Amino acid sequence: MPKLNLQDPTALYLQIQNDIIKRIKRNELKVGDKLESQNELVSYYDVSLITVKKALANLLSAGIIYSRIGKGTFIADPKTKLDLSKHKSLGILLQTLEHPFFTPLVSQIESEGNKNNYNILLSSSAGKLSKEDAQIEHFRNIGTDGLIIASLSLKYVASKVLRKIHDENYPYVMVSYVHDPDIWYVGTDHELGAYLATEHLIKEGYKKIGIIHGGKGNILGEVRKNGWFRAIEKYDTNYYEKYIFYLENNIDRYESGYNIGKQFAKLSDKPEALFIYTDSAALGFQKAILEEGLKIPDDVAIVGFNDIESAKHAAVPLTTISQPIKKIGEVATKTIISRINGMEVPNRVIINPKLIVRESSKKE
Repeated sequence: MPKLNLQDPTALYLQIQNDIIKRIKRNELKVGDKLESQNELVSYYDVSLITVKKALANLLSAGIIYSRIGKGTFIADPKTKLDLSKHKSLGILLQTLEHPFFTPLVSQIESEGNKNNYNILLSSSAGKLSKEDAQIEHFRNIGTDGLIIASLSLKYVASKVLRKIHDENYPYVMVSYVHDPDIWYVGTDHELGAYLATEHLIKEGYKKIGIIHGGKGNILGEVRKNGWFRAIEKYDTNYYEKYIFYLENNIDRYESGYNIGKQFAKLSDKPEALFIYTDSAALGFQKAILEEGLKIPDDVAIVGFNDIESAKHAAVPLTTISQPIKKIGEVATKTIISRINGMEVPNRVIINPKLIVRESSKKE
């Protein structure tokens, strides 16, 4: 089994790409040979499935391999240049390959795409907005039929490049929140999710309920704050401006949540419960609170948002709002294929989230 060099700063998916290319050059893989399945490659390289998908997507884009729906992936003839305009293909552009939101999303998009004989190309912006715009242009240039985008921008408005492909009627759909009402989008009802989280805390009997906001200037943070405030108003719960905390925009959300937790522990006047913008921030907050000797939910109850896999495995399992990720992937893929085929479909589809109650918010 090849050992990828974890000390090498080269991304793991690039190391996999390079290794497959070396295997071709050494004639271990010849033109027409079938490559190992994605699951076999996961085991072979000891990496995540989404890392393998990214490597294969790049090799497909470069014409080094080709895919046959339902049959597998094969080594391409280098003399034959791959023209994606002759194959049905969808591009997926993600913020990062590591975020837990994206693995089930990509799997569902692939499943729906394969049912309709579409090859799926995967790329990530690697945390850089400039690369995100370049990748959108790249997907268009290589002839993909449509594009599903999860944007990195915390402004939650259409970038110039996104606005350009929108105005040119190129088929795309966003699966990350975007505020512009005319932009094609499939996602969850974020305001409702925050409302459900806050309503749950109120019904558990908490009177002083605060919020950890997504960050100053964060539009999605404001949308979720609106849901928090709507529940407080509906149930005539006291509103405290001092119980609004803001994540830092320039650092990881887990780290920012941790920092707020450390500051929170020192407060003389604390809220009894908090709705927290995202699970990663909630888990960082929880770690800091427990380190300071406080108890969850006895000293402070918390509810997150996203229902990432680690939420249920936390030291105190996290109550959270679950986004219907698989449904979002299914509807987004059906929307983009309908657009490619010239069919009339709604430009915004909002799917209701669900409250998942665990130990972090339940009163005895």
